[in-house]
Amino acid sequence: MKEKRISQWIMLAVVCLSFSVGETFAQERDFANSARFAKENAALPKPSKKEKRVVFMGNSITEGWIRTHPDFFKSNGYISRGISGQTSYQFLLRFREDVINLSPALVVINAGTNDVAENTNVYNEDQTFGNIVSMVELAKANKIKVILTSVLPAAAFKWRMEIKDVPQKIKSLNDRIEAYAKANNYLYFDDSSDYGVGLWEVIRTLRPDLAEKWDNSDEYIALEYIEEED
Repeated sequence: MKEKRISQWIMLAVVCLSFSVGETFAQERDFANSARFAKENAALPKPSKKEKRVVFMGNSITEGWIRTHPDFFKSNGYISRGISGQTSYQFLLRFREDVINLSPALVVINAGTNDVAENTNVYNEDQTFGNIVSMVELAKANKIKVILTSVLPAAAFKWRMEIKDVPQKIKSLNDRIEAYAKANNYLYFDDSSDYGVGLWEVIRTLRPDLAEKWDNSDEYIALEYIEEED
């Protein structure tokens, strides 16, 4: 009887270990962490005809907004799909699940910081830029407006101090993103200079009711941009 019970416990341990190893293996294989927002995406209804849904695609900066200002996002129909530490390679892999399938009117893409930091692989500007262009093309194919943003300035990355020439790499990438946006008539928000409106301004421009608090007619640009006919 005792030996039988021991055998049962061993079998149970093996089964539990199998589930644990399987789950860990599955997570390791989900390079883009596509399952991160699976429940939220499934619960999200299709936008109404009058709704101008906006998805923010990004990393820790974007993720931080929803954590510190959840009501602001919820009350305005803004959806944060930022995952800390991610690179443009991971953005692109989950772009369908976290952007296209949500049927937004507009997507704001903030990518590149963690590429330069080499969070997933050796930095290659051409590939990072290509990933951003691919996301834009996917959005355009699905009639989703796009706002591109600059990579935030940084002198170095504390977790990757061995990476050199960070400011130069960021500037070079930003120059390409800005040139691409201008050449293809996409809105571009620059947070790398004193005169740039900055990434936070993306949110502000999407709130026309706040425009009267700032003496700047450009506050309406993003809203008008969403409502433009293709």
